[in-house]
Amino acid sequence: MSQPSNKLLGFSSVFASAVCFYLATAALRWARLSGVTIDSANFVFGRFFLGFVMVGVLLLMKKRPPKPVNWHYLIGRTVANTMAVYCFFKAVDLTSVAEGNILNMTYPLFVALVSWFTLKDERSFASIGVVLIAFAGVVMILVPDMVHSGLFSHFNVNSLWGLGSGISASVAIIYLNLSRRVHSTETTLFFMFALGCVIIFLLFRDRIVWPGGKALFFVGLCSVVSVMGQVFITFGFRFVTAVEGSIISSSRILLAALLGPVIAAEPALTLVGWLGAFLIFGGNVYLAMAPKKNTPTARG
Repeated sequence: MSQPSNKLLGFSSVFASAVCFYLATAALRWARLSGVTIDSANFVFGRFFLGFVMVGVLLLMKKRPPKPVNWHYLIGRTVANTMAVYCFFKAVDLTSVAEGNILNMTYPLFVALVSWFTLKDERSFASIGVVLIAFAGVVMILVPDMVHSGLFSHFNVNSLWGLGSGISASVAIIYLNLSRRVHSTETTLFFMFALGCVIIFLLFRDRIVWPGGKALFFVGLCSVVSVMGQVFITFGFRFVTAVEGSIISSSRILLAALLGPVIAAEPALTLVGWLGAFLIFGGNVYLAMAPKKNTPTARG
């Protein structure tokens, strides 16, 4: 396959992953619109369980058992990722598909903040300035009617779930960068899905149920498109650079803002909300393109 064809395949795959991750949360919204009332933890558990089965089968087919080297990295990645996914789905459940996805995609901003304080050689005043501007966009998403009603008069405390997903996802990405130095992608994914199942079940065992009827359909749909998203992004990053992949992945911000009324039967974003989405997207694009000094980038 030629180089341009590889690039197109990579771009298409990474974009498909963004669509899948968006549709996974839309499935939760569709479930609610259809009268399904099971706790959102069931959707998270289903996502991890199907991922565990998929990676387990892949390892069996390759006859390659997972090889843990550094348990700190694996457990750190798993705990942070599990928190991120749960907060993400909780945000979608209690706010909107658009807000949950946009706030989840703030994780590059938090990665940049952590790097500012922990990696002195990586400090960039331009980057931190862009992050601060992007955080103005976060405020606009949190309080989209701030122009008419004041800054915090209509603040929805449930929006903190979305912000929490972005913060915990940033920790998960940092641990993923560390883990990939010593572990294969399959090993990292295997423990992320397996331990994620255990954590969610132990924390929410009184809410985890065997879904039936419509609930089973929507949990299954959410799980399948989530795992498809993971497959697409892992495959797509083989053919695109980290910068290209990060920018395309951030397109989920614009997808969420644009498709909410069409896909999820939600009100359209206000003008302030759209401005906030563009500021966050622009911040992510700048951070992806900013030069880095030997900083490994996550690709899965």
